[in-house]
Amino acid sequence: MPKLSFLDLVPVTDRGTIAQSLAHVADLARHAEALGFHRYWVAEHHGMAGIASAATAVVLAHIGQATRTIRIGAGGIMLPNHAPMVIAEQFGTLEALFPGRVDLGLGRAPGSDGIVARALRRNLASDERQFPQDVVELQAFLAGDDRLGIRAVPGEGTKVPLWILGSSLFGAQLAAALGLPYAFASHFAPDALDEALDLYRRQFKPSEQLAEPYSAAAFNVFAADTREEAELIATSQQQAFVALRTGNPGRMKPPVAGYKDSLPPNARAILDHVLQCSTIGTVDDVAAGIDAFARRTGVDEVIVASSVYDHDARKHSLALTAEAAQVSARVG
Repeated sequence: MPKLSFLDLVPVTDRGTIAQSLAHVADLARHAEALGFHRYWVAEHHGMAGIASAATAVVLAHIGQATRTIRIGAGGIMLPNHAPMVIAEQFGTLEALFPGRVDLGLGRAPGSDGIVARALRRNLASDERQFPQDVVELQAFLAGDDRLGIRAVPGEGTKVPLWILGSSLFGAQLAAALGLPYAFASHFAPDALDEALDLYRRQFKPSEQLAEPYSAAAFNVFAADTREEAELIATSQQQAFVALRTGNPGRMKPPVAGYKDSLPPNARAILDHVLQCSTIGTVDDVAAGIDAFARRTGVDEVIVASSVYDHDARKHSLALTAEAAQVSARVG
């Protein structure tokens, strides 16, 4: 059975506040740690009313302070938005605060639209085409490479573990070439999952950080005591996906019974496509879903994604997910 980790977008509900969402992320991270989850990652997004993780390093410091043993990290930092030296300083600081617990996942998407990307960068001279060079430069800052001629303090010598994130073959090829672990965003972009993992494993070249391929893939999980309740709590995330894909993103909305059945065919098709890598149901349902996903992908880690409107229901879903993983491990 692969390790179980968690990805949090730090959702903001229609009746909630940013402060409430940040309090919830600390509480959920403590809960995940107690349940035995291996990592707790948050993702960088900008200009979105329903996501509170834009200042990713700051959120991670908050999570780190609330926990003691679980690994924390970015899943991920959108590197084209930042100078590599700045990220080296931020994550070097995190490593100093929480030694041996920090991961740095890197993506090349902006995590926003073009207007927001321009506001973040001031200009678009730095873009995704420079992503491989930026990764290597960041790696050099974290290693304290003298050839740079400048120092990232904090940061130099920390060698914070880097990951490459992706939803296409590009990230798989880059992770393989640099000998880095690879995480696939199958929770919202499942199309190239199998091909990307296969390419990564075939082309992997050992590095100082990693001797053999190490992969993870994200998987949506909504668990409850009954299948009906699980299907209900999943509808908040379903609404968010439809709103985003139809150009109308906003704060997370409360569950709606029968939501999917109420949608027109094109919207149902959006959900069927984006949620291919998902499981919804009781402990037994989720155990079967995780087991099938793990067998299909052969990944070293399954990264659970699960945005639920009610915080207590989300915590319960996470607890049932951990229980389901144990059931799957025993059966396997």
